[in-house]
Amino acid sequence: MRLSRYFMPILKENPKEAEIVSHRLMLRAGMIRQQSQGIYSWLPLGKRVLDKVNAIIRDEQNRAGAIELSMPTLQSAELWQESGRYDAYGKEMLRIKDRQDRPMLYGPTNEEMVTDIFRSSVKSYKDLPLNLYHIQLKFRDEIRPRFGTMRSREFMMKDAYSFDLTREGAEHSYNKMFAAYLRTFDRLGLRAIPMRADTGPIGGNLSHEFIILADTGESEVFCHKDFVGFDVPDDRTDFDSVEGLKSIFDKWTSLYAATSEMHDEAAFNAVPEGERLSARGIEVGHIFYFGTKYSEAMGAKVQGPDGKEHFVHMGSYGIGPTRLVPAIIEASHDDNGIIWPASVAPFDIVVINMKAGDQACDDTCELIYAALTKAGKDVLYDDTDDRAGTKFATADLIGVPVQIIAGPRAVANGEVEVKDRKTGARETMTIEAAINRFVA
Repeated sequence: MRLSRYFMPILKENPKEAEIVSHRLMLRAGMIRQQSQGIYSWLPLGKRVLDKVNAIIRDEQNRAGAIELSMPTLQSAELWQESGRYDAYGKEMLRIKDRQDRPMLYGPTNEEMVTDIFRSSVKSYKDLPLNLYHIQLKFRDEIRPRFGTMRSREFMMKDAYSFDLTREGAEHSYNKMFAAYLRTFDRLGLRAIPMRADTGPIGGNLSHEFIILADTGESEVFCHKDFVGFDVPDDRTDFDSVEGLKSIFDKWTSLYAATSEMHDEAAFNAVPEGERLSARGIEVGHIFYFGTKYSEAMGAKVQGPDGKEHFVHMGSYGIGPTRLVPAIIEASHDDNGIIWPASVAPFDIVVINMKAGDQACDDTCELIYAALTKAGKDVLYDDTDDRAGTKFATADLIGVPVQIIAGPRAVANGEVEVKDRKTGARETMTIEAAINRFVA
């Protein structure tokens, strides 16, 4: 992608409305634009990051055996009245009526709809276990949206829903998502700590929030320091192994960790003083087991091996991609801008032409750009006529992991400079060596 032809509206000044680092940097880097209170457009640079986050989420959901579908954003109020949540949910739900005066709502979550899909199609235990998920925009009319897309009214959610014949089966499905979440956040460059959490309006009696420790977090959290060093399940994890997944769950819940709603001061004080960690945190995922709450209310039953009908046991599992993007920035930035983990960076490499219009610089940059693009790298080529300082500032601000800098003096010697955005380390090498380093 040539920067001269790309839409990336950089802001030179810090926006006054931005209270935290991620909101400020997302606006300055031209990733998002506010359309109204708590509602944002994702501009091309932000959309590239969001798509890569979603790709990792989707990959790990598929690995764990979940099956993707797509459900509508607008839902019939009848389903929510059937479950008993329509009146109980509160003002966060946007309630509307269509032209036939039928009550509708903009879905804040999808337990009712997916239960309706299940009950109309699945009749036998032989079709279980089943886990259905989608990635979709949702709406909750937050009383105080803030911090950009960290806490917005319209947001993107990956929500999965599991169906099992028994509680034991449902707990295995819960453990699958538990392990998948640990892997997902690790691949995003984040250390997420699962903490006992309140089930809230979703319901149920088993729930964990996945928390990223950050000074700007809205929640106060309490945990054992050892969580920071725990090994995350690797790509050899067997998601069919009941014992293997239970051991992962047991390890990651063996030490004290709780959100403020579930905090037990006495239990926390029992942790050795030097091992206690009290901090602010950002919730990036939330999983629930709620048994037969929705299946009983909505008649979701299957025939069991005994020939009798049984209400299915359910769980739901959410990750907020539009919250994850600012969470990653909160965890990885410096005074100059964003430092993206390679897995979600909008581009792999930025090629900076220090003197656009200079034939040697132009030819060198075109050569590098073509070679890296052909090799499958996602390359941004800064071919603008901006000053060198502006080009460097832009490259640092948007956080692309690698910068290849071509200036007249270096090019005359057959060389370019390669900069690592995270460490700031710079290395001068031949043009061929620079290409080979990233093509291999």
